[in-house]
This record gives sequence, structure tokens and C-alpha cells, in this order.
Amino acid sequence: MIDALVFDFDGLILDTEGPDFQAWQEIYTAYGCSLPLTVWSVAIGTVGAFDPYVELERQLGRPIDRATVYEQHQRRMLKLIDAETVRPGVETYLADARRLGIRRAVASSSPRDWVAGHLARLGLLEHFECLRCSDDVREVKPSPELYQSALEALGIRPEHAIALEDSPNGVLAAKRAGIFCVAVPNPLTRQLPLDHADLTLSSLQDLPLQALIERVGRSRR
Repeated sequence: MIDALVFDFDGLILDTEGPDFQAWQEIYTAYGCSLPLTVWSVAIGTVGAFDPYVELERQLGRPIDRATVYEQHQRRMLKLIDAETVRPGVETYLADARRLGIRRAVASSSPRDWVAGHLARLGLLEHFECLRCSDDVREVKPSPELYQSALEALGIRPEHAIALEDSPNGVLAAKRAGIFCVAVPNPLTRQLPLDHADLTLSSLQDLPLQALIERVGRSRR
């Protein structure tokens, strides 16, 4: 029996990952440098795995004005994010979960003010009973701590939950927590390995929630 859905935020509910990467790529290009996805990918879905300032300075062979670069990146990234909408199928899953009596949580490696702020702006915050963010744990993804904390807050066992993720680090965190994990990659993470997920969908629109729950049940017989 499935009693809870635990959503990732960045890249799963709202595609903030593409804008983040694009903004950094544009900065690197302006400096005559490059930032391929193969280098950036370790940063997706986690915190502290890659320092774009250090890499840019390494390629340049000199220090940069980090405060100025930070402002450039934030301004461009936020402008790109403002053009994004809720990813396909998310709102339908939330409505169906509420109708079916399934609990709903977010487990995100981002800070709470980032996650809650965007959810409120999108009109989705009220759909979630629990948010677990980087502020709430010692280790973010790929550690399972965010998922474990979310399930503990809901009072749900791992085998009674489904995790919805978009990145390799996120999938690994969910699997380490013992949760059935569905990977729903965005255009950026679609280029990364997600074969450790239990199921991969191109969009949540591809499989209704009730059908997903039935599929999970069949996989455990």
C-alpha cells in the first residue's frame, strides 16, 4: 500500500537546474572558458560537490571578482527561472494524491526559503504537508537523510512511499532510504545516467498516479 509521495523540488517540480547551468555556461563563455555537462553534472541534486568559481579561476589561471560573478549568475538564473512553469503532470499528481488520501512531502537539497518561496509563488505550497530541506539535515543528497526525515515527519515507512526524482544524486538518496524511486528527468538530467531508478518516465503525464501505484504493487508480488 502506498501512503506517501515524496517529491524532489529542483528539476522535478520546477526546472531550476537548466537555468542554473545555462547561466554558468554563459559566464564561462564570456570569459573564454567552457563548462561541459560532464563537469557540471556532479553538482546536480546536491550541494558542495562542485565549485564553479574555482573551476573558472583554474581555467583562467587567475582570480576573478567572485562577488560580481555571483551577481551576474543570480540575475541571469532568476530571469530564466521566471520563464519556467510547473513541470508537466506535477499538479495532476498532487490533486490525485489528495483525492486518494496519499500524504505529500518535499525532500530537497536546497534551502527552505528557496523551496518554500518558489512553491508559494507557484501556488503549490499548500499541497505539501512536509518540507525537508538542507536546513533540516546534516547531509543532503545523495545521503538518504532528507528522505528519512520526510518519512519520519509523515509517520510513513519507506516501503509505503514513492519518491519522484530527476537526478542521479536524488535517485541514489531515495534508494538508500529504501524507497521505490521514479526518475522523471528534465531536458538537462535526461542526458545523465538514471538506470538505478526503479522506473523512468519522460513525464509524469505518461503514467497516472493510480496506474503507478498499481505498477509498484505488482513489482512487489
